Amino acid sequence: MKREAKTGGRVHLCTNIKTFQPFDLSTKLKQDFYNRNTLEVAKDLLGCKLCRKVGDEVLSGIIVETEAYTQDDPACHAFRGKTPRAITLFKQPGIAYVYFIYGMYHCFNVITEPEETAGAVLIRALEPICGICNTNGPAKLCRELQITKELNEIDLTSEKSCLWIEKGVEIQKSQIHTTTRIGIKQAADYPWRFYVKGNKFISKK
Repeated sequence: MKREAKTGGRVHLCTNIKTFQPFDLSTKLKQDFYNRNTLEVAKDLLGCKLCRKVGDEVLSGIIVETEAYTQDDPACHAFRGKTPRAITLFKQPGIAYVYFIYGMYHCFNVITEPEETAGAVLIRALEPICGICNTNGPAKLCRELQITKELNEIDLTSEKSCLWIEKGVEIQKSQIHTTTRIGIKQAADYPWRFYVKGNKFISKK
């Protein structure tokens, strides 16, 4: 049965993701998942379920768009080394990197690669499942899931975490579109943005 996402009084069926599983912490992604090549993690996160517990409620959505950033990437915050802003990128894989932009927006990333090698995947868009609606952009999904700087460096793999990613639905390689990243000036030609083809919840084609 398809779940519904309420948006401004209207109801949208989540038509692109075929099956949903109930919340099951045993399917939470482990550190080994993140401790890999950043581009591979970025693609493998498509179809996974991002979950945020707020009080007794769990807000969630299926990841449908990501961007990869690595240490030798001019667009990455870690390109100039361990600056105060970038220090999180060099820490253990599987923690959150949440930063603030334009004085009003938050962006949520997951740390990848072995510790001391900087890498991160920006979560750009979700297909809403439970308790959220407007998630077709990195700042929008942070607002909907109440992700702020307070959650920076939270361990996404911990059983006690209020923010985590778990297995969701399988996305075939043929369903993944690869293209250039959005909103950056450096390395804008890198084909390091990935999204689920035909999904209406992505931020931009």
